[in-house]
Amino acid sequence: MFDKLIWIVLGYLIGSIPWGLVIGKTFFQTDIREYGSGNLGGTNAGRVLGLHVGYLVILLDGLKAFLMMFLCHLLRNEYELLCGVSVCIGHCFPVFAQFKGGKAVACSYGFLLGLACFIHHEFIITFLLPILVFFTVLYLSKYVSLSSMCGVLSGGIMIFLFVNRKTGLIVLALALFVIYRHRSNIQRILQGKESRIGQK
Repeated sequence: MFDKLIWIVLGYLIGSIPWGLVIGKTFFQTDIREYGSGNLGGTNAGRVLGLHVGYLVILLDGLKAFLMMFLCHLLRNEYELLCGVSVCIGHCFPVFAQFKGGKAVACSYGFLLGLACFIHHEFIITFLLPILVFFTVLYLSKYVSLSSMCGVLSGGIMIFLFVNRKTGLIVLALALFVIYRHRSNIQRILQGKESRIGQK
C-alpha cells in the first residue's frame, strides 16, 4: 500500500511540471496563461510562443506520462497504469501552478503509448489507431480540441473491445475526463466560435 502511494504521489508531481509555463517564462519572459485561451497545454503555447514551442510542449507533456510509466516498469512492474493516470491528474491540477493546468491531451497520448509498450503490447490498437483517429478528425474538421477528444475516446473504446476490458474502462474514464476538460471548447464548437487550424 505504501509503495502504491509513493508511485501515485510521484506520478502526480511529475505530471504537475507545467512545461508550457516553464518554457514561456524562462525563454520568452511570457506567462502563456495571460494570452490566448489561458491554457498551459501545447496548443496554447503554440499560439502564443510559436508552433515550434507548441510542438516541444506537446512532446514534453506526453513524455511525462510515458517516462514515468517506463520508470515504474523498470522498478516496480505492477503500478504502470496507476502511475500514468496520476501523471494525467497532476497535469490538469498542477501543484506548481496553483492547480490550474492543461487538459491532459498530450499526457493521455503518452499514457496510451506507455500502455502499448509496457502493459498490453498492442501498439497498433492501443496507440497507433487513436493517433490515426486524431489526425483524420483534424484533417476533416480543423479542430484540435475535437480531434484530441475523439482520439483518446477511440483509444478507450478499442482497448475495451479488443485488448482488456479493465484497462479499457480506465482509458474510457480518462477520455470522459478529457472531454469534461474541453467543455468550453465543445460549447464554442456548437456555437461556431472555436478556432480552427490556421486561425488566430
